[in-house]
Amino acid sequence: MNPDLDKLHPYPFQKLSALLEEITPPADKSPIRLSIGEPQHPTPDFIHEAMQQHLDGLASYPLTRGQADLRAAIAGWLGRRFGLPEDGIDPESQVLPVNGTREALFAVAQTVIDRNRTAKVLMPNPFYQIYEGAALLAGAEPVFLNCGANSYFVPDFETVDPSVWEDCQLLYLCSPGNPTGAVISESMLQIVIEYANEYDFVIAADECYSEIYLEEDHPPPGLLGAAWRMGNTDFKQCLVFHSLSKRSNAPGLRSGFVAGDRELIDRFLLYRTYHGCAMPPPTQAASIAAWNDEEHVRDNRALYREKFQAVAEILSPVLPVRIPPAGFYLWLKCPLDDEAFAQRLYAEQHVTVLPGSYLSRKAGDDDPGEGFVRIALVAELDECIDAANRIKETVESL
Repeated sequence: MNPDLDKLHPYPFQKLSALLEEITPPADKSPIRLSIGEPQHPTPDFIHEAMQQHLDGLASYPLTRGQADLRAAIAGWLGRRFGLPEDGIDPESQVLPVNGTREALFAVAQTVIDRNRTAKVLMPNPFYQIYEGAALLAGAEPVFLNCGANSYFVPDFETVDPSVWEDCQLLYLCSPGNPTGAVISESMLQIVIEYANEYDFVIAADECYSEIYLEEDHPPPGLLGAAWRMGNTDFKQCLVFHSLSKRSNAPGLRSGFVAGDRELIDRFLLYRTYHGCAMPPPTQAASIAAWNDEEHVRDNRALYREKFQAVAEILSPVLPVRIPPAGFYLWLKCPLDDEAFAQRLYAEQHVTVLPGSYLSRKAGDDDPGEGFVRIALVAELDECIDAANRIKETVESL
């Protein structure tokens, strides 16, 4: 067996199940699960229809690099969304469809890490646990960059020791952040790109929450736009990862893409060809329809804004609520230890939230997840309001 498997930590939801398994929640309260970031808004009908209309594609093997019209749709969306010129992204060499970004974020580490030299993989802390697992199974050392309130919940890249940058082969970014919703500014993204060029490492920018944001006129910046506007028009050292799961409420579609540096895309395509993970043709057809439509995405954002405002209004009198600039999570400071608070909400209110320490590691003297819970506002508005009132009731009883 691969000995690196023993280095993996239990997944957060395994830990949560163990934490709550001996608790019997009140039977007179309906369960409300706010622990998992699985969108609950309906998948648009036109996505269903596009998939159904192309079921004949099941009779053919798909190409790993995807259909040309899918890559063209993705390149067009990237240009419109991030202010790139019409020919800024080459769909032939700079775009690669993937079966959801989770598998791609994992696989990219297996592609770019050179095991013949010291390898560090830097990542935000708290973080999406796939980053850590990908680093460990690629034979690299994870390095955690704490994201606390003092740095506006983004990593302080300028305080990273040069010796760490020297050994860095891969940097995971997550902006907007999971779980905090924090957004890295374009100017800071450009500083990170300069580091990548100086120290020769790859940036893997997880931008899966980029289409859920608070202010309609202020979408979060992206790595490719930042690169282009600083003159890095070939996107050297830069890869971005996007998904239809959150943007289009289609987590079961398992559709996303990777785009950026053509040399990196070429090597990643080679890896994926052997890995055997081509996107089914009906999924490609549904994805083309989704990337070419923005109306359903604007409607989706409006639903999340309404939920954030309603929940914040209820909780603000009893807890320090910070509505994030993007994403669909509340990163909520607890009145108790985060595990104890999660247990109490489940035992008293039948509400499930995720302890923040399950999404972080102690780095230096600090564990930036301790004392927080992540609340996913993915349920319908009335259920989120009900949950907020139940949480308020428990806080007031402390």
